[in-house]
Amino acid sequence: MRIARFVLDSDPMYGVVDGEEIAVIAGDPFFQGIQPTGARHRLEDVRLLAPIIPRSKVVCFGRTYAAHAKELGNEVPVAPLMFLKPNTSVVGPGDPITLPAFSDEISYEAELAVVIGRICKDVPAEKTADVIFGYTCANDLTARDAQKTDGQWARAKGWDGSCPIGPWIETDLDVEDVRIQGRLDGQTVQDGDTTLMVWSISELVSYASQAFTLLPGDILLTGTPAGVGLLREGQRYDVEIEGIGTLTNTFRR
Repeated sequence: MRIARFVLDSDPMYGVVDGEEIAVIAGDPFFQGIQPTGARHRLEDVRLLAPIIPRSKVVCFGRTYAAHAKELGNEVPVAPLMFLKPNTSVVGPGDPITLPAFSDEISYEAELAVVIGRICKDVPAEKTADVIFGYTCANDLTARDAQKTDGQWARAKGWDGSCPIGPWIETDLDVEDVRIQGRLDGQTVQDGDTTLMVWSISELVSYASQAFTLLPGDILLTGTPAGVGLLREGQRYDVEIEGIGTLTNTFRR
């Protein structure tokens, strides 16, 4: 099932994507479940938003693909490397992203994102399916120059607009072998799959829950395959994940 958040006239709503249509559901599916209202709209008539704005946090993992760690001159960490993005970093599909004035080196990173469905803490890896609502596409945009100079990654990873997600949440996805691609102005620059990850999705969710209480709507970014590079004003980046769809954003100064 594909759960989207969208706007038609004014207030955001949730719906289930059904082919070229979206079936409106009542309220918030994270707390009220899937309750169809009977109303339907054509997808082309609505504007898709970020499928969720986290109530509290975006938990991110770095260097989970050995080839990506190597291309930036880093070793694979002995344990998952975590950092946070604020919820103000989240934007949606199709949103134009303003590159921050403090950086001249913004990099793209296509990633599979996990969306948490229930409050949880200290979840065993074999039980993580019970707390996952679904999955979506993400782009972990990074100010590389700030990342090198700041030490801490808060500014480099957490600036406004640095976490586009979408186009919707896929609730039924086997993430053991999922292809992740990134295209810059139509040219494929990233192409990997989750079999290349150092840690599994379940292990990452479990690891995050040992440090943080995870809340419904929290997002976990699970790392990027090799092929990262820099973006310029006027360019477009597509994140395509098998079984989910494509997240597209453009960039401006």
